[in-house]
Amino acid sequence: MKALPTLRQLQFFVALARRESFSRAAEDCLVSQSTLSSAIKELETVLDATLVDRTSRSFSLTPVGEVLLRQAEELIALAEDMMRSASRPEPLTGVMKLGVIPTIGPFILPEAMPLFEKGYPELSLYLREDLTASLIERLRAGLIDVALIAFPYEAEGLDTMDIAEDPFWFVCAPSHRLAERKRIGVSDLTGEDLLLLEDGHCLRDHALSACQLQMRETANTFGATSLFTLTQMTRSGLGATLLPQMAIRQGLAKASNLVAIPFAGKSDEVPARQIGLAWRRGSGFEQEAEAIAGVLKAALKKPVRGDVLLA
Repeated sequence: MKALPTLRQLQFFVALARRESFSRAAEDCLVSQSTLSSAIKELETVLDATLVDRTSRSFSLTPVGEVLLRQAEELIALAEDMMRSASRPEPLTGVMKLGVIPTIGPFILPEAMPLFEKGYPELSLYLREDLTASLIERLRAGLIDVALIAFPYEAEGLDTMDIAEDPFWFVCAPSHRLAERKRIGVSDLTGEDLLLLEDGHCLRDHALSACQLQMRETANTFGATSLFTLTQMTRSGLGATLLPQMAIRQGLAKASNLVAIPFAGKSDEVPARQIGLAWRRGSGFEQEAEAIAGVLKAALKKPVRGDVLLA
């Protein structure tokens, strides 16, 4: 029978790749540097491939090492999922790594964190804010356990759960031609100088898709890196924008002296994105996801000081 890599070898290899240093990786793995180095060489022998470029003065993996790193991360994640399924701990106890996108985190976590602390005192919650594509990659590699993202989004190999609908609002300066409207229709956006987040942010695609717009129908090509930057650009008169209701509720538009106008129509006709959770299929995180969803739903219902939707 042909020898196979061990999980221990793969763990050492992943630690080395993450830390980019034999000494730091050894410290993380609680072994000596010589032990870790020997394990990496043994792994290379079993695979009959060089994983680490030892000719360079700075740390780097070989092309083969880069490919095998992702596979090693996925194998370790599967092994951890197996251990979790076997032990079946109480939901939301111990360490939980939650990823969240930047267009959601700042607008729900301030209300959610106290609820986590009160309802799940034995939970150690570690947060990672990143773009959706990066969070999905981290999920599959086992670097985070659950991701709080917006849908629709392609999530092959992952389980998902919807939490709430987050309608879009039209936001403009007080001097804008539509600023006096009580409601706005999607047709009013055609030809509008619409400011959006730059490529890579799923909110950009969700806003365009929800409003059934193509970029050619909007006159502006500016792209912002955050919703705060987006409001400042709108305040400067560069155009109007679309913000999710959770940001409006937290006073993001109001703080910049902007006008926020809801879309006309029934709830199922209003442009919106779906907020939800994603986790690795087969990881045994269903109960945790349900518990997290319960906390987040409660957070969305909590009164917010200065809530513009309740004023």
